[in-house]
Amino acid sequence: MHTLVHDALASSLRRETIVSFRNLRKDYGAITVVPDFSLEIGRGELVCLLGPSGCGKTTTLRMLAGFIAPTGGEILIDGQDVTHVPAFRRDVGIVFQNYALFPHMTVIKNVEYGLVNIGMKKSERNIRVQDILRRVELQQLAERYPRELSGGQQQRVALARALALRPKVLLLDEPFSNLDAQLRLRLREDLHSLIRSLEMTTLFVTHDQDEALTLADRIVIMNNGTVEQVGSPEEIYDAPATRFVAEFIGRCSLLEGRIVENSEFRTDDGLTLPACGTAGNVTAVIRPENVKKPHELPGVPVREATIEASDYHGALTRLRLRLGKSSLIMDTQFPVGQKPRPGDQIDIVIDPAGLRFVPRPNDV
Repeated sequence: MHTLVHDALASSLRRETIVSFRNLRKDYGAITVVPDFSLEIGRGELVCLLGPSGCGKTTTLRMLAGFIAPTGGEILIDGQDVTHVPAFRRDVGIVFQNYALFPHMTVIKNVEYGLVNIGMKKSERNIRVQDILRRVELQQLAERYPRELSGGQQQRVALARALALRPKVLLLDEPFSNLDAQLRLRLREDLHSLIRSLEMTTLFVTHDQDEALTLADRIVIMNNGTVEQVGSPEEIYDAPATRFVAEFIGRCSLLEGRIVENSEFRTDDGLTLPACGTAGNVTAVIRPENVKKPHELPGVPVREATIEASDYHGALTRLRLRLGKSSLIMDTQFPVGQKPRPGDQIDIVIDPAGLRFVPRPNDV
């Protein structure tokens, strides 16, 4: 077993299970949104449900929250079956995409709302609220109303309100989708540190792969209600199990072909690459960083490609290349003023260590 996979598996086995989905199913009439979902989440683990719109990830999260009743299967929180337990008795905190703050309440009143409802003494409540406001850096804004806050500040209030109850499970439903790019980056870094410091068991839903790769201990890739792959961010990116996962996470080039007996991969149009694996029809997955300049990998066969497009991204230039009938993406750097143009020729090598192979869709 690959060391990375083994480490991720060993880490998950060491954790005490807090959330269990057992053969969860959700139908809406004749339409099945989630056909059969099983997953365990360990104490303090941050698990991300990732996939395109309509893949069933939000439905799954809302079934855990108690907002949607499953058609079949079970949900356990800390060993207790909560499948038919009302939402308010499940000991979960949730942060919504639209914040859902009470507009007539100040920041401090929003944060302490749940604590008032459970009857916590005022002295204890004050200590808890001040602690969580400090953690999300909102002490100076405690008496403001939501309308007086920026989007990022409102999101912090929503997070503080959920965390103040110290729930067994924190649910995040695309919490950064309404924020601009720079603020998203700052808040997800802050959120990551906060969740880690509190050792909070968290289920996070997003369609943003960067958020998933940055935040998650494990990622669950969903497609049409089914789980395509579960693994650490490194495993999902470096060793995709299916073509869908390879395309959904990061950029890649996909070459259709076949592994033949002499440990060689041949594309349908005649390109050959080294390979190891069982002979048969496969799709080769090549990440942009594994297409390199010849001096970076001495001894690897050099190939001449034609540049079809060149896009500047600051730290790197992304090239779209034509190699025979195959198309490749390459991330590289060029000296100032030497950026190539479409139509130029460039020598490249393909890193054999970076090659991954997945089954062809019609062969799965």
